[in-house]
Amino acid sequence: MLRRMIAPVLFGVIGTGILVSLGLWQLDRADQKAALITELEARIFDAPVALPAELSPDAHRYLPVEVEGRFLPAHVFVLAAQKASGPGFHLVQAFETAEGRRILVERGYLPEAARTGLSFETDEDMRLAGNLHWPRDINQHTPEYDAGRNLLFGRDVAEMARLLQTEEVHLVLRAALPSDPVITPVPVYDVTIPDPHLGYAVQWFLMAVAWVGMTVFFLWRIRAQRD
Repeated sequence: MLRRMIAPVLFGVIGTGILVSLGLWQLDRADQKAALITELEARIFDAPVALPAELSPDAHRYLPVEVEGRFLPAHVFVLAAQKASGPGFHLVQAFETAEGRRILVERGYLPEAARTGLSFETDEDMRLAGNLHWPRDINQHTPEYDAGRNLLFGRDVAEMARLLQTEEVHLVLRAALPSDPVITPVPVYDVTIPDPHLGYAVQWFLMAVAWVGMTVFFLWRIRAQRD
């Protein structure tokens, strides 16, 4: 009987060890992600700096920056809603910096009623402060861009940059001088990075418990057959 039990015991111990190690790895990843989120949340409210020449989402996400320049006519609406105001849009507009760079600026929330008749032609020099962000709110079920209404159903920096002919640089506005009384900035206040690692860890540990249970049951069956 002992010989028949050696293989199930080894199988159970090795399998349990692998599953527990995967759970511990996910806990470690959860700690790393929590530290990253804490770092990024602290960065959001730092003093703004000039727009870096070279940008990457990994290195510069949520970086506070300040730019000077003017808005260009090119713009797109992104479907949105606010509790107090109801349905409306986030206005994303092309902005040309004083150095000649074209970037995306998410100017803020625009009520549906205010969309009609709004002019985007301006030669006014402006100073903007906000946070760099690379949001991607879309998935495979998100409707395609509605060219007739110039409307997107979720933010996708690559798509917005293609439509407005800018760099894939997205500035979420916090403050503008001069300000616009119609458009309400919706600044970045917290970090929106998926953090599923704790849930994954629980799944691996539950699988380890189930593996132990199956091993014990299998050993019991071997012993019962002998008796």
